[in-house]
Amino acid sequence: MKNILWCTGHSLKVPDVVKAEGCFIYDNQGNRYMDLESGVWVVPLGHNHSAINQAIIDQLSKVTHCGYYNSSSVVDKAARVVLDITGLEKGRCIFLCSGSEAVECGIQAIHTITGKTRLLCLHDSFLGSYGSASKKQHEEWCLLDWTECRSCSRNEHCDPDCQVFSTIPFEELGGFVFEPGSASGLVRFPPPALVENLVRKIKSNNGLILVNEVTTGVGRSGMWFGYNHYQLIPDLVAMGKGLGNGYPVSALAISLDTARMLEEKSFYYQQSHQNDALGCRVVLEVINQLNKGSLVQRCADLGSELFAKLEKICRKYDFVREIRGKGLMIAIEFAGSGDQPAADIHDQLINKGFIVSLRRGHNSLRIDPPLIIEKEHLADFTAGLDEVLSCKAAI
Repeated sequence: MKNILWCTGHSLKVPDVVKAEGCFIYDNQGNRYMDLESGVWVVPLGHNHSAINQAIIDQLSKVTHCGYYNSSSVVDKAARVVLDITGLEKGRCIFLCSGSEAVECGIQAIHTITGKTRLLCLHDSFLGSYGSASKKQHEEWCLLDWTECRSCSRNEHCDPDCQVFSTIPFEELGGFVFEPGSASGLVRFPPPALVENLVRKIKSNNGLILVNEVTTGVGRSGMWFGYNHYQLIPDLVAMGKGLGNGYPVSALAISLDTARMLEEKSFYYQQSHQNDALGCRVVLEVINQLNKGSLVQRCADLGSELFAKLEKICRKYDFVREIRGKGLMIAIEFAGSGDQPAADIHDQLINKGFIVSLRRGHNSLRIDPPLIIEKEHLADFTAGLDEVLSCKAAI
């Protein structure tokens, strides 16, 4: 990799992958690794999925790219399916290339409608790699530190008159950008009552709700979207990663009322690969395969079983601080400083052929296997993890 500027913030562990299939990747030395990170959480259907590959081949022979003056029926079909799974029927969609771009497009849409420059988000949200969402500067963002809310004795019946809310200038805010559960990869789902109060306050001040489902969407949490765990209907939903099962496509779903306001304001957003036919064909097939295999419900069921096994294992080790998650999106947090012992455990798991996600600067590991993973594969992983933790405890 001497010709690559490796700037992901993560160490390169498997430098030459020559094949990927299902839940596994293979390197040039013949080693097999179980990918419990789903790439970068992008392959809910697993690597090298035959139906997705065929959909790409079929569309390649027709049309791949649409311009500013032309489109294809496959784009509108994909929009209808996305709007259906988000519950924003009769709304509108914009297809883009990355989750960060979908979030940024949604932010610009809120600014256009409300005319307000500041937005609310939770302090531990990761909303994008560039633009306003990546910087979160004070003049554009109000960050709510909900750390104390996690352990609050009243979080099931969150008091809207609590001092936490008094610090938020709701009248200045154009909307709430909500990341439901990923928490920059740490898998922390805020209390539903807290979220409902925030949404109510924002809406009462004519603000809009944009949900960032880039990592939590497409069935990952055991429901179609992370916001399905909350009593809210968003105005905009940003999607990415799993929507293309590895193909770079994302989407912004927009409610009908919000879309009408954008049309009245002559909203302008232009990108070279906006609403491309090839990406939309992939989206159609990904959602088709998720429905065909009942994979969202399967994710919920497998996730419950995996969580119970991990809880049983982790209870044996006093250096495991907490395990949390929903569906096949689980984090294990360890006691210690910096990212130790998580980094050591991460390396040992890779040596055993298991790839999980190490959150840089945090003492936690995240597990996000493809939704197609088999029970016996998860059993192999939990046994391997138990062995690694046991060795760590013996030191």
